[in-house]
Amino acid sequence: MNFIQAVVLGIVQGITEFAPISSSAHLVLVPNLMGWPKPNISFDVMLHLGTLTAVICFFRSEVSELFTAFFSGFKKKTVRQKPEYKLAWLIIIGTIPAVFMGLLFQDFFEGLFSNPLTVSLLLIVTGTFLWISEAASKRLMVLDDIGFSDTLIIGLAQGCAIAPGISRSGATIAAGLFRGLNRSSAARFSFLLAIPIILGAVILKTGDFICLCGEQKNMPLLAGFLAAAVSGYLCIKYLLDYLKKGRLMVFAYYCWFVGLVFVLINIF
Repeated sequence: MNFIQAVVLGIVQGITEFAPISSSAHLVLVPNLMGWPKPNISFDVMLHLGTLTAVICFFRSEVSELFTAFFSGFKKKTVRQKPEYKLAWLIIIGTIPAVFMGLLFQDFFEGLFSNPLTVSLLLIVTGTFLWISEAASKRLMVLDDIGFSDTLIIGLAQGCAIAPGISRSGATIAAGLFRGLNRSSAARFSFLLAIPIILGAVILKTGDFICLCGEQKNMPLLAGFLAAAVSGYLCIKYLLDYLKKGRLMVFAYYCWFVGLVFVLINIF
């Protein structure tokens, strides 16, 4: 993979990891369309490190407060009454379904990455989830209102997003809307929930990354990382601003359009 390809795919990863349009689908479909080599594990790890850096940097104050509240809560009873302590535990709970689903169905989900037609169809499914959630949600709750059952359902949605084509952010935001969260709160919880799951994905692939890293040129890896980090940070910023008033329908239409185009390409 050359420098230009690395930058393009890094930008694609950064935008689509947080915009509800499926990063996994785009990292399958874009190289397939352009005739580029499929990203290997070392490059995939660098892209995920980039998006992990983006979300931690953007939510650095919230992440610091969550860590402080979580560990302080073991010693101080008063801290356990704070919303940050509750939110920290909810993020942990929301991560568990994806961990179990990933461990149980890892081989099945990884097999889907080699099938662009299936990925395209699942991207259409993502668009449908977004459309239905936008149409059906009452959007009355804020982040402090989220409870255990809400988190479990959002976590299950995140687990389903291990399949390429099902957007992680799209599934979790849609699930949050179904549970009554407003768009901004659903998105913020989705992005915070991304931190442990992206970190876990990076850790799982670290062994393979170390083995393969020596075989790769450093510049494309670094370029992909930086492109993913910068584009991811900007995507979070502008998406949260957009969701204060904007609707998810535009992302649903995008998923339908792109999914349908690639279905036709792969059929004909």
